[in-house]
Order: sequence, then structure tokens, then C-alpha cells
Amino acid sequence: MPRTAGDISLEHDTPELARSYHEAGLVQFRHGKFLIGPLAIKSGEHILDIGTGTGRLAEFVAGLVGPDGRVIGIDPLAGRIEIARLRQGDNLQFATGRAEELSRFDDSQFDAVYLNSVFHWISDKDRALREIRRVLKPGGRLGLNVQDPSKPHQSRLLLRRAIIEAGLAGDRQDSNPVLGSTDEELKSLFAAHGFAGYRSELRALIDIHDDAASLLQWSEASAFGNFLEAFTPHERELVRRTFARLVEEKRTPEGLKLERYLRFAFAHKAPSHQ
Repeated sequence: MPRTAGDISLEHDTPELARSYHEAGLVQFRHGKFLIGPLAIKSGEHILDIGTGTGRLAEFVAGLVGPDGRVIGIDPLAGRIEIARLRQGDNLQFATGRAEELSRFDDSQFDAVYLNSVFHWISDKDRALREIRRVLKPGGRLGLNVQDPSKPHQSRLLLRRAIIEAGLAGDRQDSNPVLGSTDEELKSLFAAHGFAGYRSELRALIDIHDDAASLLQWSEASAFGNFLEAFTPHERELVRRTFARLVEEKRTPEGLKLERYLRFAFAHKAPSHQ
């Protein structure tokens, strides 16, 4: 059933989408490593990975904290956590859970919390940041990357063109809702919830896909069932065909070359809430 614009559902993920995400997950793993570096994670630390997906980045971080540290990855999508649990070990655990509800964790439990391409799916950002601050130790670090609405991915711009050229724009002008944040919005949010030392950078990331089908498969998997959900099956097929034609503009000898843009933001928990 098509939904109204701006609605993000966690109910439409499938085992097939979870497997596709896992198989193509190197895309987010690579930019996740750009997120982990500035957090300066050390041996023995306790880390929370919110929106861990199938756990590839959490497994990498578990190697950084070593046997005396601990990494916990949570995700609201049970199918993805089921795959992530195949990676579990003595210092790496996974569970279903959401950023807005971290009551299972103690106050000041973690040295660092990160969200890799997750914050733009969270509607109640205030509640999520309150919870994150609570579970961080004093001085604990927060890192996230997020889509910035002022700089959409090239693939999203091409999809918008495809929707328009297919004659389907109307009030459905995008492929799926994304609740991104600008630099000023993030700075204000972080300050309002007791985070200090805010810094951010917009980075351009290059993705190369074999063809439109593989690009669409990744888009569908990473949007966990929300991709083109506002359209009927017939309309989705029409958009896909139009997109496949348009995306050939980005063809290079290596494949379809497109830029994605993510804002990377970092801060630490201030000693007391300002």
C-alpha cells in the first residue's frame, strides 16, 4: 500500500533486502571507517554502534578495542541483527534496538557512540540525542554521518529526474523519505543536548556500480523497504526504466560513477548539561 511522503517505516524490511544489504555492505563499511578514525577508539573501551545493520563496521571496531573492550551493536531491523549475530564474539554482541530507546543501558556506560548512515532515518532526533548523552561517560565521544539536504546524492537527483520524466511527480517527488540534517541543524541539536566541541565536514564519496540494476538493488536494500514505496508496482517499474536510461550519463570505463555526500559530525559529552 503506497504511503504518504515523509513517512518512514521499519515494517517493510525482508530477508531478501537484508541479504542484499549484507552483500553490498562494503559501500557503507568504507565510509564508516572515515567515521571511526576521528573517534580515536582505544583498546579496552566500550562502544555502542547504533543502527549497526549486519555488523561489518562493529566487527572492525571490536578489533580496535581488543579483548578488554566491548562493542555492542543495535538495530531495529531483526533480520539484519540475525545476520550480524554470526559475527558475535567475546567482545562483540548484537541486539535489536533503537536510538530513541536505550533504557537497557546504564548511565555513563560507553566511551563512544557512533551512527553510520543512520541519523537521517531517525525522526525523533531530540529523544535519540538525549538517550545517547545519558549512556555516554563524561567526555565520551559521539560521531555520526548523515545526509545533508543541501547536497543530495547524485543518484537521488537522477531519481527525481526519472520520476518527473515518467510523469509521476505530483506530490511524490522523491524516491523515499530521508530526514537529513544541515550543518547548522546538527550544531544546534548537539548544543541543545549537552554536547561540546562540535565539528563537521561534508565529504564527497565516489561509488562505482556495474549497472543501474546493481545501483537500484543497493538503494532498495539500504532504504529497508521504503524505496519508491509511495508508488504502485507499475509506477515503480516505469521509474526504474527511466532511471536506468538517465544514469548512463555517469558511465565511465570503470562503471557507473556517482558521488554521494555525507556530513560527518563529532562532539563529546559536556561535563554538565548546558
